[in-house]
Amino acid sequence: MIIVGVDGSVPSRAAVEWAATEADRRRLPLRVVHVVDTSWYLVGKPPTAVLSERVLREGERVLREADALVRERRPSVEVSTQELEGEPATVLREQAKDADGLVVGSRGLGGFAGALLGSVSMHVAGHVRCPVVVVRAEHRPPHGEVVAGVDDSPECEPALAYAFEQAKLRGATLRVVHAWQLPVHAFAPEAVYDLDEVRTAQHQVVRDRLKTLGPDYPRVTVIEDVPCAHPVDALTAAAERADLLVVGSHGRGAVGSALLGSVSRGVLHHAHCPVAVVRA
Repeated sequence: MIIVGVDGSVPSRAAVEWAATEADRRRLPLRVVHVVDTSWYLVGKPPTAVLSERVLREGERVLREADALVRERRPSVEVSTQELEGEPATVLREQAKDADGLVVGSRGLGGFAGALLGSVSMHVAGHVRCPVVVVRAEHRPPHGEVVAGVDDSPECEPALAYAFEQAKLRGATLRVVHAWQLPVHAFAPEAVYDLDEVRTAQHQVVRDRLKTLGPDYPRVTVIEDVPCAHPVDALTAAAERADLLVVGSHGRGAVGSALLGSVSRGVLHHAHCPVAVVRA
């Protein structure tokens, strides 16, 4: 099942469209979830207070519009709606426990339900075990390319596998990006490197990652992209011509932002195409 969080905003609508297309492509049911943020509406009120009918009716309206959008754009998708109460990030995290994917909208500097990107989008991307896709409100023409960021750790393999599958389902090219930078040694700043040798070693990193998954996707055209650049810069640039950018999350740290890591956080803030975060 694919789950999409909605709040009635323009980015929310974009997330619903993306999620409906994904559910149709993967032949999965779609659940549209609206979370009434009780921490906001009930602040300063006694514990026995209940949400007003106006607030609940607004949530019902949001869900009706999302349901109608799915049925209009992807009539073959089995869609259901659900209104829940609580803190949005926590509720979505709970809902996504057994899901195949979670989709949320992002306003760029703002995120789901008007909060900063770091609050809900970052939280679910850092904690949820299924792939989390963050969708911008921008309308972009299809480019026929999926971009995957890889490094020299085995933790990136689930993200690469997800990217291969997305490329296969879309009939798209897969661009595998491994960005690297020359190390700077404080005690030997004049150190000289053989750049050809370094580049060869970095290309080998990509080939090692592709050895495991490549044979399973013989029809997916793969482009190896190994730029000398900061990973966030390289991935953001590649995302300009991509339909989806896929990055991994190592699953380390005590809070969502730490679980994500600096590269995942950076591309979520700066990439203009949808970004999928896949935990190791």
